[in-house]
Amino acid sequence: MKKIGSFLLFLMMMAALPAQDFQCQLSVNSQQIAGSNRNKFNTLQQELYKFINDRKWCQYTLKTNERIECAIQITLSEMSGDTYTGTMTIQLQRPIFNTNYKSPVLNLQDKNIKFTYEEGAPLEYAENSNLSQLTSLIAYYLNIFLALDFDTFSLNGGEPYYTLAQGIVNACQTATEPGWKSYETGQRNRYWMTENLTNPTYSKIHEFLYKYHRLGLDVMSESVDVGRASVLDAIRDLQKVNSQKSNIYIVQIFVQAKSDEIVNIFKEATPVEKTEVVRLMKQLDPSNSAKYNAINQAN
Repeated sequence: MKKIGSFLLFLMMMAALPAQDFQCQLSVNSQQIAGSNRNKFNTLQQELYKFINDRKWCQYTLKTNERIECAIQITLSEMSGDTYTGTMTIQLQRPIFNTNYKSPVLNLQDKNIKFTYEEGAPLEYAENSNLSQLTSLIAYYLNIFLALDFDTFSLNGGEPYYTLAQGIVNACQTATEPGWKSYETGQRNRYWMTENLTNPTYSKIHEFLYKYHRLGLDVMSESVDVGRASVLDAIRDLQKVNSQKSNIYIVQIFVQAKSDEIVNIFKEATPVEKTEVVRLMKQLDPSNSAKYNAINQAN
């Protein structure tokens, strides 16, 4: 009876644990702030980790192997009282079916973050409200992670999370902190990332994500040729968006994340595929045109 009671207690404790949606590597780097209290930043890192993992973000119950694999690195450069400025490096990767390979989906640096943090104060957050600039920043990118990840598994699967990200952008329109408004930083900020991802004019972006990953990379363990053809078709979709409006932020984000992977995928493609993908990538990423010559130079 004692063993049964212990087992039931264990089950109850497991049921009480939060259902984790993310496998998130989180770090707070304060080395640029001379003479600061490092314990404060250790506490901040621990509190942010709990904020991410102790809260339910996804409407579905994800299995352990389905959790979103991502990384957030906050690098602080200035401190004024309890107000901090710096950068945030954002990375998202996706496992590829039947392989050990993880494909990069997002790899960018948010160069303009600013928030207030008082050690010991709770990290407060509520949907459609800007209770804390720090939690709004983290929640925004977590919803972007969910949206992009779901888009790679089903066409337009990320739509609910783009809506939540848009709600955060809307709530931050009256914030004094940078990165949320249409007129800032040359259309290279959170406002424009969300606008690009929710604008029906650029709907081919979502087709790109689905074709590239679910119909492309996930198929390669069974047929490299079929999978590679779908990846090429996805790149065509991305170029269609680029032809609508050149150099838009979200296209450049995906090109930055995918360029090295695309070079590796097409090094063993057919001559016709090589010619087309090099042409497309040089249109999408003209400043790095030389990189794509490696595709044609491969045997």
